[in-house]
Amino acid sequence: MEAIRQTLKVENHTINIVLPDDFMADEVDVIILPAEKKEYAIPQWQIDQVRERTENYLKNPKNATDIDDFLKEIEDEL
Repeated sequence: MEAIRQTLKVENHTINIVLPDDFMADEVDVIILPAEKKEYAIPQWQIDQVRERTENYLKNPKNATDIDDFLKEIEDEL
């Protein structure tokens, strides 16, 4: 399934949706929600954790876990 997300201006209770040339569908479902203008703040603990993991990876990239091994570990724990 292909999804397109756009934020459009409503003018006179009307919107105009232009699809990309490579979008191929005879019918589409349209869901209209008001756009949220909230800015998302990333918690500091999460920023710190990503920085720490990045530093660890850059120091020794061979210690990185392969995604397939990681997913297998999770699956085995379920």
